[in-house]
Amino acid sequence: MAETPLDLSLDAPALTARLVDFPSVSGDEKALADAIEEALRALPHLTVDRYGNNVVARTHLGRAERVVLAGHIDTVPIADNVPSRLDDNGVLWGCGTSDMKSGVAVQLRIAATVPAPNRDLTFVFYDNEEVAAHLNGLGHVADAHPDWLAGDFAVLLEPSDAQVEGGCQGTLRVLLRTAGERAHSARGWMGSNAIHSAAPILARLASYEPRRPMIDGLEYHEGLNAVAIEGGVAGNVIPDVCTVTVNFRYAPDRTEQEALAHVREVFADCDIAEFVVDDHSGAALPGLSHPAAAAFMAAVGGTARPKFGWTDVSRFSALGVPAVNYGPGDALVAHKRDEHVAVERITHCEERLRAWLTA
Repeated sequence: MAETPLDLSLDAPALTARLVDFPSVSGDEKALADAIEEALRALPHLTVDRYGNNVVARTHLGRAERVVLAGHIDTVPIADNVPSRLDDNGVLWGCGTSDMKSGVAVQLRIAATVPAPNRDLTFVFYDNEEVAAHLNGLGHVADAHPDWLAGDFAVLLEPSDAQVEGGCQGTLRVLLRTAGERAHSARGWMGSNAIHSAAPILARLASYEPRRPMIDGLEYHEGLNAVAIEGGVAGNVIPDVCTVTVNFRYAPDRTEQEALAHVREVFADCDIAEFVVDDHSGAALPGLSHPAAAAFMAAVGGTARPKFGWTDVSRFSALGVPAVNYGPGDALVAHKRDEHVAVERITHCEERLRAWLTA
């Protein structure tokens, strides 16, 4: 399948199926990036650049405004759900159907069929979104070629069930380590149990009351949770180390520094031997008051919602480009073995974007 060219004359649902049938698990996106680059270079109205397995295509029509349409081409590991399958109810099944090859298919269809949009367009297809932040292809392009991502407004076609989702939460992951002293469990009093010392951390998490701030008319819901705990040496040993992994999902009215300071404050009274920041990606404000965002909302319709989770709208925000999430997939089925997308949602998103860009 990796050697089969992409046919951009296919409708968006059929193109989604072809994209799903190109396996592109994070770190193995080259074949799909090659196919996307080849298909886009055949379009005379676009200039195409590539950096690693990241492909950027742009119009240069001298319009008053430039819009970026962006999407990642990688997926989580396949779970016996490739090749794609279309059922009799108009539902397409397979790895990446929702997150987010249906969105990528919409991007490609707009690139191929809207040669003279009312705004200049930049199409970004990038790798390694589903893994650690330092591997993210959009981040690499932003560092090496920030001019490729310049724009007045960006739409990230992440799964949002064909509704606009503003901004995104920040995500901070920390490792809280407690220390003890090893001893034989038959003489536990001779040591100090590091797992027991983690109890105040867990109690603090269990009693934590998350904020629910209103930002640009959207209610965000923060969360502070233990997502892993590790400790123990053997069945007859008092452990001397325990690590609690804590994830803080925070609203976009906090900066990265404020989020980290808040987590430190929550656990300030706990006996923590080591506090390690394991991963951190900042939040993004909704930006719905921006004129381009207002025009986009008017064109696609519906009611804006807050984005629960982190997406690369954060990277665009850091570049000074207001951005929203808008894609045909459903985040509730992303990464699942039975991942799927409704064909109607794919068609709807394509039609709404086309109307906005040709009105």
